[in-house]
Amino acid sequence: MAALPSWIDMLTELVSHRSISSANPDLDTSNEAVIDALATWAESLGFRCQKLPVSPGKFNLLATLGEGAGGLVLSGHTDTVPFDADGWDSDPFVLTQRDNRLHGLGSTDMKGFLALALTAVSELNPKHLREPLILLGTADEESSMDGARALAQAGYPRARFAVIGEPTGLVPVRAHKGILMERIQINGQSAHSSNPDLGVSALDAMHRVIGELHDYRNELKADQVDPGFSVPWPTLNLGCIHGGDAPNRVCSDCALDFDLRPTPGLDPDRLRAQIDARLAQVAEQTGADIRRTPLFEAVPPFGNPGGALLDHCAELTGHAPITVGFGTEAPFLAALDMEVVVMGPGSIDVAHQPNEYLPIDQAQQSMGIIKQLIQKHCL
Repeated sequence: MAALPSWIDMLTELVSHRSISSANPDLDTSNEAVIDALATWAESLGFRCQKLPVSPGKFNLLATLGEGAGGLVLSGHTDTVPFDADGWDSDPFVLTQRDNRLHGLGSTDMKGFLALALTAVSELNPKHLREPLILLGTADEESSMDGARALAQAGYPRARFAVIGEPTGLVPVRAHKGILMERIQINGQSAHSSNPDLGVSALDAMHRVIGELHDYRNELKADQVDPGFSVPWPTLNLGCIHGGDAPNRVCSDCALDFDLRPTPGLDPDRLRAQIDARLAQVAEQTGADIRRTPLFEAVPPFGNPGGALLDHCAELTGHAPITVGFGTEAPFLAALDMEVVVMGPGSIDVAHQPNEYLPIDQAQQSMGIIKQLIQKHCL
């Protein structure tokens, strides 16, 4: 195969390109430069590359080597979270080596996996491919997951297996919880506080809503136990609340944002319907207008019940498959009838914070694992 830059040189370039994904448009940036760099390197290895628009300035990369059905997808997202500039000991966009670690925004979450995958492919002979190898780079995983959603809706890529290289310390992940982020908006009627009966207090209504959410959380905890997770039930967190403007006015508006993380087997739409039924009761009791709206489209829970890929990953790493609490693009690839495993170098514990880093020794170990995955499932 054609010579590539070293994986560290590739990661240096990938980190240098800002590809921040954020619901705040002042922070959000395009990922196009990352996609273009990956496509250039992949094409030099013989991949057929498709640059797929997702939204203005956002793209997926679908790079295919070989022909036929089946095969293996190596998938990584090309975006990063925003950053706290004051917290970094070095420029977050300059890959910096310290203590056998490569520091940089996105180094472990998860631009490093993409550079490592390309390097692993470059050391194999494409003439020996019996099933296709697909390199996938996605957009906006860190916010809306619109890149993965677009692929699932379009019905590709088609393969038998997929590895998503999120930082798991090279431990295969078989399941994770879903993510719902919702807002409850209550509109009442303002009035003078000397006669509250002339108004409808949004704060009083919210007090009842919070009581209903507490009751619902306790029901989920009692009825939906999954012992495979360290926190073995769905969690419901009341994250932030805003309402009112003065102590001598009946509050007319109040908003609450909350996060619900369902275990595998729970349907996000069903959970929302159960919450809406409780909200409707409070609205009828108080006379307030109560509406729930999603802050983002739900990320479904993910579960791999067991299969050839999961077994192989456990064999290669020496680690039994685990479950995690964070969400990934796995449910969207699984919806394409692939067996999916989440596994990659680095730790989620250093992601999304200053001085994020990828351990060099673990990165090098991961290249050997990727090559063995390709050899078994494609060659």
